[in-house]
Amino acid sequence: MTFLAPASRARRAALPVALCAGLTAVLTACGEEPPPDPDAGTNGVGKLSATAIESKARAAAGGAQAVRLSGTLVSKGGTYELNMRLNRTGAAGSVVTKTSTFELLRVGDALYLKADADFWASATSAEGEARDDSGTGAADKLDDKYVKVPEDDPSYKQLRGFTEMNVLLNGLLELHGDVVKGDRSKIGGIRTIKVAGGPKGEGGTLDVSLEGTPYPLQFARGGGAGVVVLSDWNKTFPLTPPSKDETLDYGRQLPRTSD
Repeated sequence: MTFLAPASRARRAALPVALCAGLTAVLTACGEEPPPDPDAGTNGVGKLSATAIESKARAAAGGAQAVRLSGTLVSKGGTYELNMRLNRTGAAGSVVTKTSTFELLRVGDALYLKADADFWASATSAEGEARDDSGTGAADKLDDKYVKVPEDDPSYKQLRGFTEMNVLLNGLLELHGDVVKGDRSKIGGIRTIKVAGGPKGEGGTLDVSLEGTPYPLQFARGGGAGVVVLSDWNKTFPLTPPSKDETLDYGRQLPRTSD
């Protein structure tokens, strides 16, 4: 029988203990997964400061050639529900107020308004001219027809404002107060990062795309003054003037479109 010296027995006993300790460490390390990287697979904008994100979004919007804008705007003039496709030379879409619904089409400087008979009946009734000389309701004639808005008409500037891409974007994308970075979210299935004016978004909150070009995808105005969604960035769409058969002359000053 062979007897091991005490030192040899100690070394042999320590070996399994060391192996077990090492194996335990390896298994533990393998079992601890690192936290997911929120910027994995994104355009990296989420890693930037709040002001840098806002700047990137404004630059992306400024370089775009087209966009769809839909949502609600609240102003001193009333509440407007917009669904407009806009590009650098014109626009097409609809505007809904508390009292009326109408469509707008602008091709260059030529601006057209189309509304139903109720819209025109309200306008002509307000002027005390609900019927023309032939006794036929003027509103019925104008129903679903385009009316070209004269450039010297007081309503021209107001209506054109709904069709100006630069005007709408510059007004909508401005955050007020100290800009802070918020949570990640999704708009239309696209990952976004929020930046806000003020810690509670009192100066507005902007959702910026974390996928592809960092376009602004949603803007919530401060004080509950409306939320608009921005989509179809750079997607072209046709803009052609209506035909003569689709157009009639209103023959008087157009009605104002306040709420």
